Amino acid sequence: MARTTEQIGLRPSVVIGLLLLCFGSVRAQDVEYQMEIGGGGGVCFYLGDANSTPFAHMSGMGSVLVRRMFNPRMSLKGNLAFGHIKGNSEGYFIPENATSLTPEGGIPTTVHFSRNLVDLGVQFEMNFWGYGRGGGYKENSPITPYALAGVGFTLAPGGAGTRGALNLPIGLGVKYKVRPRLNVGLEWTMRFSTCDQLDVAKEQPQLFQPYGVKSVGLKNKDCYSFTMLFVTYDISPKYRKCNN
Repeated sequence: MARTTEQIGLRPSVVIGLLLLCFGSVRAQDVEYQMEIGGGGGVCFYLGDANSTPFAHMSGMGSVLVRRMFNPRMSLKGNLAFGHIKGNSEGYFIPENATSLTPEGGIPTTVHFSRNLVDLGVQFEMNFWGYGRGGGYKENSPITPYALAGVGFTLAPGGAGTRGALNLPIGLGVKYKVRPRLNVGLEWTMRFSTCDQLDVAKEQPQLFQPYGVKSVGLKNKDCYSFTMLFVTYDISPKYRKCNN
């Protein structure tokens, strides 16, 4: 025979009170989310034989991104970015022919390049502080700096033919949770490529090993940088059980 709540020592008012307490506790907790989606834009510059000054010859860039949060301190981010790089050899000695045997070491020439690139990559991010709006024992912060490192693929059409290369991004950033599900941030990354021909133009191939020195590993290879302001929105909430 089924027993009523009064037979087991629980009055209906007590049961209702416990349910309201449980519901209120769940509502009081800050909801955590597993993912962010969004995009950003900013500036891009290249470092190589035609430019050795950071933030010189800047062009625009844009990116879409998705971030998977493992916990308040660690996340994995994927990006699909589009940028433009350019440079010229004014102020640098670029010989017209690197194999020239003239006493001057080659007749100097002025070369320039300009090309688009596509960057597809993934980076692991480590927050300096626990990120979020959760209070209590978690002591999360709505703002945190972070460091990142990862791997990606660069595709650069045009120039002296389409070039593809792996890239190794490293960088720093800061993000701020404006609203419970809205995030803004600023991120700077340097992306070291395995290619030495991102700056080679079809009409002016002198920027490929201009001094006759072969590239080994990441040495004497081209790299580029993104400085990006981004906005993301939290999706996919984590569901919690009532423990009260």
